[in-house]
Amino acid sequence: MNDALVPFFDGHNDTLLLLHERAAGAGAFLGGTGGHLDLPLARSGGLAAGFFAVFIPNDPAQPPAAAGELPAALEPGYAQRVTHAMIATLHRIERAASGAVRVVRTSDDLAAARDAGALAAVLHLEGADAIDESLDALEVYHQAGVRSLGIVWSRPNGFGSGVPFRFPHDPDIGPGLSDAGKALVRACNELGIVIDLSHLNAAGFRDVAAHSRAPLVATHSNVHAICPSPRNLTAWQLDAIRDSGGMVGVNLHVGFLRPDGLRTSDTPLDVVVDHFVALVERLGIGHVGLGSDFDGALMPAGLADAGRLQHLAQALRRRGFDEADVRRLAYDNWRDLLARTWR
Repeated sequence: MNDALVPFFDGHNDTLLLLHERAAGAGAFLGGTGGHLDLPLARSGGLAAGFFAVFIPNDPAQPPAAAGELPAALEPGYAQRVTHAMIATLHRIERAASGAVRVVRTSDDLAAARDAGALAAVLHLEGADAIDESLDALEVYHQAGVRSLGIVWSRPNGFGSGVPFRFPHDPDIGPGLSDAGKALVRACNELGIVIDLSHLNAAGFRDVAAHSRAPLVATHSNVHAICPSPRNLTAWQLDAIRDSGGMVGVNLHVGFLRPDGLRTSDTPLDVVVDHFVALVERLGIGHVGLGSDFDGALMPAGLADAGRLQHLAQALRRRGFDEADVRRLAYDNWRDLLARTWR
């Protein structure tokens, strides 16, 4: 990576989903996907590390959900097949990249990747749909490199319930974690797997806060007081994250940024920075980072892909963040959070 670039650590992307849906392999990621994130874009924009999500799309064999409602829980066999395919894709990328992309499992791995100028990939499950309630699959996925897990995407599963995509709305809808969900929280603590609260409803959030010993993390969520989407975090949720020493990654999806919830790429970078400022004021400078949602959402034009991440660094500087704070927000805070969570 160019030493003149501010290095970024991104808390969420859906690039494995894009590759899966296009039936594209490692070569596409290494040469250029045409999406928001690939290796050339990462290099040009200063992306040094990121959470690569395994997100399972809705099963085409199941009837679609009504507008504004949650999809049905996934059939486990389908969920596992898609999960295995996406994990395999990331490992094939690593093998084909000849050291330029590394799947990292420890803080030492992350530091080594940074020193080598390699893109560090953290394997993340966006929803525990592929995990059985006995948690045998969790052990297998951990061995495969999974170091971060969201209990749910917005649809329910055997562990918990998510939030619908309604606007305006708040996340206080639906039941909390099941007994299996609470056991999953404890198992993630034991294995050193980050528990991601993005997409989880308010009751489930409370249950994680009550049962987890780790810092509370929302990898790709914003401030509900600015944009009243149920995917965003309310004041008490932000306070719980702060009190745990946790972390929030700012989501670049325009519908989670704008006060009006409008989905348009004609969204100024100042709106993105508004969320950074509000989070820093509530949580402190050491507990905020980026959680872009690249390849999974509509980006502001000024941050249309990972190659433009330096625009975000410039926008933060314009709002008064000094160079040390910009680097904390861009990379260091995620690195430090993982050092306090991973085993």
